[in-house]
Amino acid sequence: MAGRVSGRRKDREQSPRRREIVRLAARLFAQRGYLGTGMRDIADAAGILGGSLYHHFPSKDVLYLEAHGLALNEADAKIREEIGRHGDPWDRLRAACITHAEIQCDPVSVTANLMSDLRFLSPDLQKQVIGQRDEFEQLYRNLVGDLPLPPEIDRSIYRILLLEQLNTIPSWYRAGRLTPSEIGVQIAQIFHHSERA
Repeated sequence: MAGRVSGRRKDREQSPRRREIVRLAARLFAQRGYLGTGMRDIADAAGILGGSLYHHFPSKDVLYLEAHGLALNEADAKIREEIGRHGDPWDRLRAACITHAEIQCDPVSVTANLMSDLRFLSPDLQKQVIGQRDEFEQLYRNLVGDLPLPPEIDRSIYRILLLEQLNTIPSWYRAGRLTPSEIGVQIAQIFHHSERA
């Protein structure tokens, strides 16, 4: 399906053990950050020797990229599943906002933390990570492209602002007055524009 993050087919073909290691690595990268996570940490968490880990993943960059791709792939699949239940463009956007907010606020989700600052990544790794994110954002390009927006609204700016709101929820969200789902509804309502200005 167009817009899926690179590596989805590769992930399906991976052995269960390799997928387990990638998931463990994603959790560690999310908790400790790129710089705070070493290959030895990942090997210890997986219960294998460091040399064995390098047999599967030649570098930390390769493992980070795979973990990042896994997080985006899982988010992509969940959002697509929910929007697939709706035909109306605004209902599809609402479903995407709700699901995205739930993913971002889920304490066991690694997506939010893996989407953090890229400054500590090498230029080459930054480029590849940004490429994965661009592929993920194709989902929102399609959603926004289908909306009956007023002609004066720039769809690219609309999409960027929408994603900015959804992706920064973890930085300010505190459990209490609104649930993540309700926050998703609020964001969808704020971004709902009629065709007439």
